[in-house]
Formats: sequence, structure tokens, C-alpha cells
Amino acid sequence: MAFIRRVRTGSGATAVQIAEYVSGRRQRIVAHLGSARSEVELGLLIARAQGMLDDAAQGELDLGLAKVTRRARLAPPPADPALFAPAAPLDAPKAGRPAAEATAAGSVVATASALLFDLLVGVYETLGFAELDDEVFRDLVIARVVEPTSLLDVGRVLADMGRQAASYPTLWRTLRRAAQTEEPDADADPDLGSSAAVEDIDESEVDGSGAAEDETEPARGSYRDRIADLCFAHALSCGDVSLVLYDVTTLYFEAEKEDGLRKVGFSKERRIDPQVVVGLLVDRNGFPLEIGCFEGNKAEKLTIVPIIEAFKPRHRIENMIIVADAGMLSAGNLTTLDDAGFKFIVGSRQSKAPIDLESHFHWHGDAFTDGQHVDTITPKRGANTANDTALRAEPVWDPSAHPGSWRAVWAYSAKRFARDNRTLNAQESRARDVVNGDRTARTPRFVKNAGDGQILDEKALARARRLAGLKGYVTNLPAPVMNAAEVIAAYHDLWQVEASFRMSKTDLAARPMFHRTRDSIEAHLTIVFAALALARTAQARTGLSIRRLVRTLRPLRSATIAINGAEQTFPPHIPADLEPVVTALRG
Repeated sequence: MAFIRRVRTGSGATAVQIAEYVSGRRQRIVAHLGSARSEVELGLLIARAQGMLDDAAQGELDLGLAKVTRRARLAPPPADPALFAPAAPLDAPKAGRPAAEATAAGSVVATASALLFDLLVGVYETLGFAELDDEVFRDLVIARVVEPTSLLDVGRVLADMGRQAASYPTLWRTLRRAAQTEEPDADADPDLGSSAAVEDIDESEVDGSGAAEDETEPARGSYRDRIADLCFAHALSCGDVSLVLYDVTTLYFEAEKEDGLRKVGFSKERRIDPQVVVGLLVDRNGFPLEIGCFEGNKAEKLTIVPIIEAFKPRHRIENMIIVADAGMLSAGNLTTLDDAGFKFIVGSRQSKAPIDLESHFHWHGDAFTDGQHVDTITPKRGANTANDTALRAEPVWDPSAHPGSWRAVWAYSAKRFARDNRTLNAQESRARDVVNGDRTARTPRFVKNAGDGQILDEKALARARRLAGLKGYVTNLPAPVMNAAEVIAAYHDLWQVEASFRMSKTDLAARPMFHRTRDSIEAHLTIVFAALALARTAQARTGLSIRRLVRTLRPLRSATIAINGAEQTFPPHIPADLEPVVTALRG
């Protein structure tokens, strides 16, 4: 008869074996299942052995044992520590020795993506955010990275990662801390939750206890300012912050009425809903450094100066290059930045090319070669009086010699020329259809009124074709400091801030659809700001997008198993192909 045998090994572990009697009382070891160093491990080995004895379908084991019709019982290990010392069958205890209870089947109590949570906590702490001393805020940031959702649903996301979420009142108070620079008034607007439907909810009702929570509040202060300081310190330690990139985006609300912040304004998505304007300053790798929120009807060009004015004194920066697109191109902005001691590179509008390139067109016509650069000057206001067309050479910009101008770099690309021409052909086709009466629509480009009818604007079309393929850049960096190719390359890094905006809008669901007050929206953007820093760092370490990273690591789940009256959590198996990813995240 086969039975389960457990004996103490020389190392102090408990070996679990399947044995049978041969020739009377001599025991033969049929299978050695392993050694256990804890009650849970022992229970798992015993459950496996019991299954081998009880499962009639376990044909592949082929132990040559007679089928046991009764469940084996466990006896205490023998006093003799020898591994192969004779012992009585476990189901026949000796006189005076109590019989052991039958082993209960093990069960999985819970599973969780604890590995993903722990890895993201490690990245969070690497950024220095642990200095906030606020685990609730940390959990909100990590939940935003893993699965952006409403405040009431954060508990589910955290529970899936093995983390118990704080109560709703605690989450609510954390948002208040994230939104305000001073301790909030007890009578402040409670709309810092995730839904207007819960804005007047009673804290005791949510907590379920009817009593206030006894918790220690973290130190007060502006969370966004502190996060911005930590982000800058991290960027400074990891790379170069002498060049930063700036851009804006809009976040809309499905609301019927405007208010002090949410207003109808210019929308790139052509929406007529109330919106807010968000400005983001990042380093050349897209890592966030500063974020700002403005009224929805505020012009893009009016947002850059407030962001820079907040950024400069915070970090005591004197010399820095700011790169922005043509939306920031205004005489006031450029003068303000220059007076503050900053260098800038901004995109120019194609309509300025005839003025800036007047001398080039005079001497060389409108023929360009692929990749050609023209380094010249552009007037700060009005006409270009510093560019003398009588001189064949383009003027070399000098701030003292050309106080009324900025430096302008124009580049020609054959690829851009082909794309511009396709656009112009489509616009010309629409214009001709309108002129010929084949299409009724609002007046398109290249159509002008003439008397009682409309005609094709041949001059405007010819002028546009002449400028196809050209892209301009305005800067106050002298040529000896940064040549034309370097100016263009720096501007092209703007795709990094655009990528950060895409991450914020898609992966982090930055649109504050459940918020309606300024404090609520500002708190939401603070969490998104911190989450963007975390996501950017995780991407930089692994080379994977944050969405793919989460989808890859979230299925690696730890399991808590209950057996033998004890519980133990086992980590997930990490496939060989994911070990480099986990190692990279751990830094």
C-alpha cells in the first residue's frame, strides 16, 4: 500500500515523498516530491502527493501502485531525522499518537497585478515624488497610468493591483491638496470628485462608518510646484535642460454653459463646446517640466509668457532656449522672451517668406534645391528695411546691427513641396468648382469676388505655388552660436511635446470630463502632470509605449493561496522575454 511520507532533512526542511512497503516493514521511496520550508509549501507538496494517489486518471505517472481507496492521513514527522528511517504508514498511527487531520484542498484566495504596481512605485520614487509623503496621491497617479477612470472607480483599479484604495473622503481631500497652495477652507466647494452626481455626498456615508477617519495629513504646499521642482531636478540629472519645448492643446467639456474657466474658443477639432487651454513645457525628450491651465477663449500666443514667467524664477534660470510653433509668433511674445534673457526658436508663417526672401528671389528666382537653407533676417514689425536687395549676399543677423529685426532661417524640402502641391491642387479644384457653379459652399481659398460673380484668384494661387516647399524659423540665436541646420533640428524636436500631449489625451485620458470647477480641473491636471512624468520615464527605460507596457505587465499576476490553514502570496513567473523590461523598470 502506498502512503505519503514526510521526514525532516538535515537542513531543517520537510521532505515529502510517496513510499510503499516492500517485504514487510521495509519502505521503498517511489517518488520524491520536494522539500518544504513553510506550512504553505508543505501543504502544496502534500496536496500534490494526495492527488497522485487519488486521481485514477493520472495514468502518465505510472507508479505501479495499487489504487488507494481511502484518503491518506498525515502523521507528525518521525523523531528520527534520518531521511529513509523506517516509519509506519501515515494512515495507521502508533498507539498514544493522535491521528492527523485530513489535508484540506488548497484554494486561490486572490490574484493581483502587484508586480506592475511595485514597478511603477519604483519609478515614482526614482523621480523623487515620494518627497510629497502622500501615498494616496501616489496611488491616484499610478491608477491614472494603468487605467484612467473616475475617482469612484479608482478603488477597482487599485484592487486589481493588490492595493486597497483609500476611502472616497480621503481621495477627495487629496485632490483638494493637489489643487490648492494653502490649507483649504472646510466650507470649500466639494466638487473635487469625479462626478457632479456625487459632489454633495456626505463623507460619513461614503466611509460607511459614520465616523471621521483618523489619519495624518501630509505637509501642506503646492503639489504642482513641488512636482515641477522634482521633474526639473530629474531632467537636469538625466540630460540637458538648456533647450525646452512648448506647445498648447485644448480640452473640451460636454457642458451647456460657459463659466469663468470653461469657455468656447478656437478649437483645432472645430468643436463649439466649452474648453480650457493647456500649455505644456517639456525638455527635448518630451519629459514634462511645467503645465498651465488657461481660459478656453485665451489665444495660444498669450499662454507662453505666463508659463515661462513661472518657470524662470522657480528654477533660477538665466539662459535657456525655448522652442515653439508659429502659434507663439507675435512681436510681444518674442520681445518679452528676449528682454527676459531667453533665446527662442519659433516657427514662421509661409506668408512672411516674400518679405524675408525678397533679396533671394531678386537674385536667384524661386528655384531651390532639396535641403537648401537661406539664412537671413525678418522684421520685428512691418516691412523689411534692413535687407537691401541691391546686395547679392543675404545679411548676417546681428542684434546690435539689426535692432529692428530677428534672424530668420528658411529651408526647402522636396518632400514638403510635393505635399504642399497636392494640397494646393485640391484647393484649386474646389475653387474652380465654386467659380463654375458646380459646388455651393462657403468661399474657399483662392476665390475672390468680382462684380456680381466670383473668379479664381490667380495671383494668390501663383504666390502660394511659388512658396511651396518652404518652411521658416525665427530666432534670436546668432549664427556663430547655432547654425541654420541646428536651428531646424531643434525646432523639429517639437514632435516630442506633441507626443506628450497625445499620451496625455489618450493613454492618460487628460480630458477632465467629470470636473467643473477650476480647483477640480487644476487638481486633475496636477495628477495628469505627475502621471505623464512617470509614463515618460517608464517609456524611456523600456523602449515600450506606456500602453503596451501596461498591457504586457498587467497579466503577470501574483496569487495568494490558502492551504493548511495558512495563506501565502506567490509572485508571478516572469517570461524570459520580459525579464529585460522588468529589469529596466527597476532601474
